[in-house]
Amino acid sequence: MRGFSPSGIAADNTAMPVDLVGQIEHITYTSEETGFTIARVKVEGRPDPVTVVGGLLAPTPGEVLQMTGEWVRHPKYGEQFRVEHYQSSIPATADGIRIYLGSGMIKGLGPVMAHRIVKKFGRDTLEIIEGAIERLAEVEGIGKKRIAMIKEAWDDQKEIRDVMIFLQSHGVSSGYATKIFKRYGNRSIAVVKQNPYRLASDIFGIGFKTADRIAQQLGFPPDSELRVAAGILYVLDLLSGDGHVYAPREHLVAECRKVLDIDHETVLKALDKLATERRIIVEDIEKNKGSAGQKESAVYLAHFFACETGLAERLKFLRTAPKSLRPIRVEDALAWVQKRLAIGLAEKQVSAVRAALTEKVLVITGGPGTGKTTIINAVLQIFTRMGVRVLMAAPTGRAAKRMSEACGHAARTVHRLLEYSLAKGGFQRDENDPLRCDLLVIDEASMIDTVLMYHLLKAVPEGATFVLVGDVNQLPSVGAGNVLKDIIDSGLTAVVELSEIFRQARHSRIVVNAHRINSGRLPEWAPISSAAPALSDFYFIQQDDPEKVLDLILELAKERIPRRFGFDPFDDIQVLTPMHRGVIGADNLNLRLQETLNPDRDLIRRGDRELRLYDKVMQIKNNYDKDVFNGDIGRVSRIDPSGQEVVIRFEDQAVTYAFSELDEIILAYAISVHKSQGSEYPAVIIPVTTQHFLLLQRNLIYTAVTRGRRLVVMVGTRKALAIAVGNAEPQRRYTRLQYRLTRNDPFGDPVIK
Repeated sequence: MRGFSPSGIAADNTAMPVDLVGQIEHITYTSEETGFTIARVKVEGRPDPVTVVGGLLAPTPGEVLQMTGEWVRHPKYGEQFRVEHYQSSIPATADGIRIYLGSGMIKGLGPVMAHRIVKKFGRDTLEIIEGAIERLAEVEGIGKKRIAMIKEAWDDQKEIRDVMIFLQSHGVSSGYATKIFKRYGNRSIAVVKQNPYRLASDIFGIGFKTADRIAQQLGFPPDSELRVAAGILYVLDLLSGDGHVYAPREHLVAECRKVLDIDHETVLKALDKLATERRIIVEDIEKNKGSAGQKESAVYLAHFFACETGLAERLKFLRTAPKSLRPIRVEDALAWVQKRLAIGLAEKQVSAVRAALTEKVLVITGGPGTGKTTIINAVLQIFTRMGVRVLMAAPTGRAAKRMSEACGHAARTVHRLLEYSLAKGGFQRDENDPLRCDLLVIDEASMIDTVLMYHLLKAVPEGATFVLVGDVNQLPSVGAGNVLKDIIDSGLTAVVELSEIFRQARHSRIVVNAHRINSGRLPEWAPISSAAPALSDFYFIQQDDPEKVLDLILELAKERIPRRFGFDPFDDIQVLTPMHRGVIGADNLNLRLQETLNPDRDLIRRGDRELRLYDKVMQIKNNYDKDVFNGDIGRVSRIDPSGQEVVIRFEDQAVTYAFSELDEIILAYAISVHKSQGSEYPAVIIPVTTQHFLLLQRNLIYTAVTRGRRLVVMVGTRKALAIAVGNAEPQRRYTRLQYRLTRNDPFGDPVIK
């Protein structure tokens, strides 16, 4: 059915918030997990009950609701009232009390016994239960045991009502109130009163700003210790989202002052306290003076400090640990593998294979068409011939699948390799239970962030050969750090850099242009005219007006590329954009592409966005229970409003999501270039305009172009493209990994706190 929102209703007609009071007559559907409810409610002045939908915690027939929301019209079920906030109260009439007590919400009471109680006490029934419950013994069939059961259930229901009223009176939506009660139960009010900032870390979907708003309504002052500490941790977390492993102390203080609107000394005092509690680590960076006449310092979240120092320590150890393999005649192996593969390896390829046979830790880096896959194949052939154990992995499912297909050897995601289990507390493979292999090859290594690389290195056996393969000129990882570049720049490990484009790849404009871009030269493209009917794999369409760029992208995705190249708009074509906001940012592009490619489908609505049957979507959060990970792309295959479920088919599995879990899903007709890492698509469309000025960087354009396997179409201005290609200075990431890898002591200078 069409038009369902997360509350199960359409948002075809919108209205100003209105108030409505009514008594629940019948519960059509309710979810204990999410609180989502469809109920029939008797409203004064209306001859028939109205349908009410929304987040109601433990709704009960007979309960009186004071609701705020809006009237909407469902195309099939007609008029409905969507609840945004509500308060419940006990019924006032004897008939309402009878329905309320007989609804099953109180263990020990059914319709028959509820009728007897109300017949005995009338409108005073609830006062009797509240203040003199022992008098229920006056009713035939009720003894001490049943009275105890009724009292316990009554107290529980009262607690739920009190929690909902408290939370909603402090600006918490009914949906979040339900989540809070599910997390803390009867302790909810006490927890929120004591430290509302806990909500930001404990409840998915509630961030610092929401928790801060609740705290302000509870009377927490702007400079309270709890608020400032939570704000500092929030800012550090935001900075890690931009790729920073640490924050320079003065920069952090300035950002915290902006976010929290407090003075410098208050932030410093909170920093010292957090450092004393070891929730953050503060470390000297330089001996020169900072802007405040103090030594410059790096401020880490404790977890990131442990991962960065542990990564450096473990990599140094692995590099020098004895190899578990017996010595091999390297030159004989090189001759054998070239004969086996019927190829002649180039000089750099020979160097890479030789290094894999002699070094403990090796990095192989190079752009498209430079023979990285050939090297991996050669190394695999030799190690397999030796009868040793080989494991291969990549950061994403798509990259692992591509690695398997190219090399003919099973590859897994790093998370699966390390046997991550949320229920068991995280990665199951570590130094105490390492991987069982003599060779570990990791592809797309530029995508691996500091935290994941630390856990990976802990699981590498001491005697194993560890090979990282990646393109260091691509964008760095989405997560914090710049691990591959830092390892290469440290000089700690053997590195083979590939630059020669092999003959078969030279016929691809995509490959040639990727290398032109990487060397600071503008790409070359085929003209678009009837005089040039032969198909190319690289095009640039000049357009200055962002609105017209948008129209061109829609036309290319729906008509021009499918018609001329035979690509499917959903499965083959991917729009890659530098940013999320703006006319040609991912957010707006997704809305317009959805309208263009997937109109008039069954849908649900979450907030201000719609999710339609057959939509192309992306998972944006690692979900280990469902075995889907950040960046996985799938298609909506089923929407079940009555069961409150959506089924999404990813490459090799169908995954069921409750409506409450759809915060993990976004539309993926257009995605950021960062999110595209580790994936390849038959065709990519890339907007390049000066609207994206702050993000126009060489490594971003290079990464976007190298995602296209058979076709790249850029739409925008030559000026914007020239700015990007000429900007070889990537945005700086604060990381000390390179420094730690070059020192004997990976922990660096003395820790201040």
